[in-house]
Formats: sequence, C-alpha cells, structure tokens
Amino acid sequence: MLSFSILGSLEVHTATGQVEIPGDLQRTLLQVLLVSEGQAVSGETLVDEMWGESAPDNQANALQAHISRLRRRLKSMEPQRTVSRLTVHPSGYRLAVGEDEFDAAQFLRKVRRAEDLFTAHPAEAARLLRSALSMWRGPVFGPLPGGSVCRLAGSLYEEHRLRARELLFDAELGAGRHASILPELCDAHVNNPLRERFCEQLMIALYRSGRQADALDTYRRMWQRLSEEIGVLPSPSLRNVEHAILSHDPSLALTSAPTLLRIA
Repeated sequence: MLSFSILGSLEVHTATGQVEIPGDLQRTLLQVLLVSEGQAVSGETLVDEMWGESAPDNQANALQAHISRLRRRLKSMEPQRTVSRLTVHPSGYRLAVGEDEFDAAQFLRKVRRAEDLFTAHPAEAARLLRSALSMWRGPVFGPLPGGSVCRLAGSLYEEHRLRARELLFDAELGAGRHASILPELCDAHVNNPLRERFCEQLMIALYRSGRQADALDTYRRMWQRLSEEIGVLPSPSLRNVEHAILSHDPSLALTSAPTLLRIA
C-alpha cells in the first residue's frame, strides 16, 4: 500500500520509505489527481494545471507521455498490484487512492470524529484534533502550489485547518484549559488578525484567567483593525462576547458546556 501526503510538500511513501516523484510536471500531475479525490479529471484540466499558458503545441501527446510515465512510476512502487491506480475514462483520468492512503482524507476524518465527540467529551475531542493538526507539515503542496484547481483545493484544506483549530480551542475551553492554551490562542489571533472567532476565544480565555481588562482591550483593537482595514464593524457574535464580559455573563463560567461558549 502507498501513502500520499499533500499537507505540506507532496510526498509518496511505500512500506520501505519515501519515494521521489521527479520533475515539477509529474508532481503537479499527481497533485491534481489526488485533490480530485477519485473523480476523473479531463485532459484539458490536466494540461491547464501542468502548463498553464505555456502548453506545448502537441499537448495531447505531451500529456499522454506524462500519464504513462506516472503510471509506470506508481507501478514500480507496488509491483504486486495487478490493476493500475491511474486509469483512463471517457471523462478523463482517475487516480484510485483509498482514504487510509491519503493524509488530507485522514485529517478530515479525524476532525469529523472530533465534532461528534465535542459536546459530551471535549477533552477527547481536543486530543483527536491535536492529532489531526499534527499531520500538517506546512502549506498544502509546499513550494509547488500548482494551477487553479490545486490552488483552490489548497485554500479549502487551509480553511478546514483553521476551523479545526477553532474547534480545538472550543474543546480546550470546554475542558477548562483556558490558561494552558493562551499562548496558542495569542499566536492564532496574531497570525489571523481578521478572523473573529480566534478573537472571541482569546477574549474568553483571558476573562477566565482573571484578565478582564486585557480581554476588553483585545476587543477594542480588533474593532479598530476591522474598521481601518476592511471597513466593517465587529460581527454580532464578537460584540456579544464583549457584552458578556462586561456583564459577567454566567455563560462564560468554567461550568458552561462547550456549546455555550458561543454567546447567543
């Protein structure tokens, strides 16, 4: 069995270790087939992803040569496999990859499992989310982001990563670990300065740590940033957290269930 990793630079592993996929065109070809998640990809899309506006005149022949080269490379990694992973269909080319062979699919599966555990078992959900987030080695595809299809997929996976971090912090807050996650929350807020949920979570953690003034100052700086950079007011959710802190709302207490951390 092979394993394919895209949560960072593209990597392919066999039972004996990592195997190199040489050449940017071959790597881009494999990347777009992987993010298509078992769906056939048209030749036109593959050409556009691989060459963009610099496609060769004989693009059909050039693409077929790269398809054949990648098929042979994959076959050499698992010679016992009787059916090729890379097959041709009327609608294009398809790469067969199991969920357990693809790190992005494993990441999403862990996050879904954590969502199921979140309300009743926040500490277990947090453990699972940390395991999922530890799978990331860097930006999707690393220094070779590919064309429009790969870039879009990379953006979607990055959004899933940010949402997993939000869920992690909610779970840790639900488990009463506000003090221990303050450094992580500060880092998430600084590196995603317009993402309001990280701001809300940081405000709650500061408030629970006895730092009401710092929590309110965090809100004021966020309000100023939103106003100056994109010309909007804080969302109702963020304003509600500020109001809850000012009024010492009981829903901010350590005894609140995780689902109450979003102030109504």
